[in-house]
Amino acid sequence: MLDYIEPVFRPPSEWKSLILQVTNGCSHNRCTFCDMYTQPQKKFRPKKPEVIEQELQAIAESGVRVHRVFLADGDAMTLPFHRLKQICELINQYLPGVQRISSYCLPRNLTNKTTEQLAELRQLGLSLMYVGCESGDDEVLERVEKGESFESSLVALNKIKAAGMKSSVMILNGLGGPELSQQHALNSAKLMNAAQPDYLSTLVVSFPFGEERFAVGFDGKFRQLTQPELFQEMQWLLEHLELEKTVFRSDHASNYLVLKGILGRDKGKLLQQVNLAINHPDVMPLRQEWQRGL
Repeated sequence: MLDYIEPVFRPPSEWKSLILQVTNGCSHNRCTFCDMYTQPQKKFRPKKPEVIEQELQAIAESGVRVHRVFLADGDAMTLPFHRLKQICELINQYLPGVQRISSYCLPRNLTNKTTEQLAELRQLGLSLMYVGCESGDDEVLERVEKGESFESSLVALNKIKAAGMKSSVMILNGLGGPELSQQHALNSAKLMNAAQPDYLSTLVVSFPFGEERFAVGFDGKFRQLTQPELFQEMQWLLEHLELEKTVFRSDHASNYLVLKGILGRDKGKLLQQVNLAINHPDVMPLRQEWQRGL
């Protein structure tokens, strides 16, 4: 009953949520590692409020029970505060049983939103932000044209926490290639230690449409990390993470090695699994290439 502009993406944990497409595409859309919104039909534009209301009304009249709503596409939080407030109010009006609203969030999305405004959105149910930091290393971020920095990411994550929202951060394993692998891992750990996010996940960078555009930022010399190199980078990251109570997941379809735990409680156990993957890969249940479909 919803007229989506395909393709539509969502975080793995939102598989039971109503995907409400309040924007199309991504307003930045220059990250060289991301091909999610590069098709012509995915040119960024916000959806009109009256159309969103019609869709919510149709969902309500269908009788479908909705407990969670995810605001798509990749850049819904770029909308101004008053528009986001209006959308949250409409969700509460038509779907009063909704317990949580969530969205992807670029750090720059929060530059023109105050902590008080975010707290007001939190009161309306918008309580979880999926923040694609990708890396805490400024050189890596510059090479992939993320348009963010260590500092801009930290400011946004702190603002989310101050507003009473939760943050789920994504780091891309292998994003800096072999040359920048260690500094990518160490500075990503440094960013996470400073921010103490509620959730942290790692994905392996992949290029389903080819890596030519991405390699430009590395003077055409980029090489994807091998399995042992990916595991070494994960080891560096985990060794330097000093988190108090962060749910950690490395179980996305792109990952060879599935890791789950709470940091720091399970840090030793997770490092043991990574060490086994490095030194005795034959005894670890690693994903085969055919199992890594994206």
